[in-house]
Amino acid sequence: MPDTPSRTDAGAGAAPGATASPAYTDWQFSTSATRPVIRGRSLVVACGHYLAAAAGMRMRALGGNAFDAGVAMVFAQSVLEFQSFGFGGEVPILVYDARERRVVAIDGNTRAPSRATIEWYRSRGITLIPGDGFLAAGVCAVPDALITVLDRYGRLSLEQVLVPAIELAAGGFPVYEGMLRSVAEHEPRLREWPASAALFFPGGAMPRLGDTWRNPDLARTFERLVEAERGARSRGRSEGLAAARDYFYRGPIAREIVAFQRDTKVRDANGVVSNGLLAEDDFAAFRVRLEAPVCATYRGYEVHKCGPWSQGPVFLQQLGLLEGIDLQALGHNSADYIHTVVEATKLAMADRERFYGDPDYVDVPLRGLLSKAYAASRRGLIDPRAASAQLRPGDPYPFEGRTAPAPHAAADGRAWSGGTTGTRAVDADGNMFSATPSGGWFRSSPVIPGLGFCLGTRIQMFWLHDPAHPGALAPRKRPRTTLTPSLVTREGEPHLVFGTPGGDQQDQWTLQFFLNTVDFGMDVQDAIDAPSFHTAHMPSSFYPRQAKPLELVVERRIPDAVLEQLRARGHEIRLAGDWSLNYTTAVRYDPARRLIEGGASSRGERNYAIGW
Repeated sequence: MPDTPSRTDAGAGAAPGATASPAYTDWQFSTSATRPVIRGRSLVVACGHYLAAAAGMRMRALGGNAFDAGVAMVFAQSVLEFQSFGFGGEVPILVYDARERRVVAIDGNTRAPSRATIEWYRSRGITLIPGDGFLAAGVCAVPDALITVLDRYGRLSLEQVLVPAIELAAGGFPVYEGMLRSVAEHEPRLREWPASAALFFPGGAMPRLGDTWRNPDLARTFERLVEAERGARSRGRSEGLAAARDYFYRGPIAREIVAFQRDTKVRDANGVVSNGLLAEDDFAAFRVRLEAPVCATYRGYEVHKCGPWSQGPVFLQQLGLLEGIDLQALGHNSADYIHTVVEATKLAMADRERFYGDPDYVDVPLRGLLSKAYAASRRGLIDPRAASAQLRPGDPYPFEGRTAPAPHAAADGRAWSGGTTGTRAVDADGNMFSATPSGGWFRSSPVIPGLGFCLGTRIQMFWLHDPAHPGALAPRKRPRTTLTPSLVTREGEPHLVFGTPGGDQQDQWTLQFFLNTVDFGMDVQDAIDAPSFHTAHMPSSFYPRQAKPLELVVERRIPDAVLEQLRARGHEIRLAGDWSLNYTTAVRYDPARRLIEGGASSRGERNYAIGW
C-alpha cells in the first residue's frame, strides 16, 4: 500500500498548537485518499469482505432495508472470513430503528455452559482457560442474534437473506491472501482435526491463491434452517423465523453440536486433552437480549455502545475524559495529542479491568463511571509530560451516591491474535445497523462434521483466580468481550455507525476515527486513513493475558520527531507498518440531505463499502 496522504491539512505530525482544517465546503476536493467516499441515497453498506458487501446490496433489489442487508452480510461473512468469524461465534449488534426513533442493542454474546464452574477447572489443575479447544466453548450466539434482528426489524425472509451465503458456501469463492495466510500459519493444527483437514486441504494439498474454496456442509446447514422456515411460513413470517431458530437451538443442530464436543477430545493451548462441557439444555435455554444501549454525549453527539458485558463503555469513558481538553489546540497526531489520548485510554481501561462484567451477575457502577463529574475527577491524573506505567482504576461509587465494596484480587493480563470483522448498513429511511462479528475461528476449534462450522472459544475471557472478580466464570454467564460496535445520533436523528476488529484495540482505533470526524472535520474515508496508534498498557483480554504497561504501537507514517517526543515522556515505541493498524468501516447519514456516505479501511485487503 503506498504512503498516500490524507486529504485534510491537519495530518500526522501537525505542530503542537496547530488547528484543524475546517469542514469541507462544496468547492474543496481532492483525489489523494486511498479510496473515495462512497455516496448514495438508497443504501450504503461497508463490511470486512467485498463479496459480503455485494451480498448486502442484493437485498435492496428484494425490497429489503438496512437490517436485511446487515444480516445478509454477516451470514456471508461467516463463509468468506472463516479465519476471522464463523457461524459458531458471536455478533453484538446496535440498530437504529427509524420508525421508532430508537437505538437498541442486541447482545449477540455467548454464555458459559451450565457445567462450567471455577471449581471444575481448578479441580483439574487449570488456572487459565485456554484460547482454543473445547474447554473455551460456549453457546453459539450468531443464529439467534441474526434471526432476532430479521424478525424485529427486517422485511425479508431468512431464505432471502441466506441466498448469497449459500451460493458462496456451495459454489465457492476465490481463496484470498488473508485466508491463505491463516490456513498456512495453522496448517499443523488443522491437520490434527479430520474434518478441518478435509475442508482446508482437499486432496491433501494446501490451496493456492485464487483457487475456488467451498464449504458444502455449511451450505447444507443454512439450507436446513431455510427448510425449517419454509415448513412454518404458512403460519406467518415470524413463525417461520422462530421455527428456523428452534431447529438450531432446540432441534437437530444443537444435538449434533453437543454430541460432537461430548464424544471428541481435543488438545488445547494448556496441553490438556479434553472434550467439551456444553449440554443440550444450554442451547435450549439460550436467548440473545434486546437491551437499551449505554449512551453518553460528546460535543453534541449521542454515542451509543453495548453494555459492560462488552468493553463498549470504555469508548464513552475515553470521550468523557477528552471532552474537557481542547484537542484541536494540541494538533492532530502531535506528540501532545497522542500522549493525551493514550493516557486517557489507560485510565478508562483500568476501570474496565476493575468493574466491567455481565450485569446479570455483577453490580457494575455504570452511572458513576459515565458521569461527567467522575471524568473530571480523573482527568487530572493525566500527566502531560510523563507516561503512566500504573493500572489506576478509580472509585466511581460516590458519583452515584454509594460506597465502594471491598476490592477483589487483581489479575494479570493476556494477547489478541486477530480474528474479528465488521458490518455496517444505512438506508434511505435512516435505519442503521452496526455489528462486530467474531469468534468461531477455524484455527481455534475443529470443524464440526456435517455442519461446516466451529464452536467459539470466547469463554477464555473469564477469570478463574477470584470468584468475586467481575469477569469471573459462572454458569450461563456472559463473558466480558472486546466486541464493540458503535452507533451515533445527533439530537435523536441517525448520524453514524462504525467499528473495527482488533481485540483490545477496537475502542482505541475507533476513538481516533471518531475524533478525526468530530474534532478535526475529516470525512469518513480520511478519518479512517489517518495514521493510527494504540497502547498495550492494560491486561489483554485473550489467552495468555499479557500486559505491556508502557508499550505504544504506532504506524510508521507518524514522523520521527513526534516519536522522539513520545519516547522522552516514557512511552516505549513499537513501530508498526505504514498501513497496519485500524480496520474501521463506517457509514454516515445526513438526514437533511438524505445523503449516505461510507468508507472502509484500505489496511485490510478485503474491507469495502458499496452504495446506491
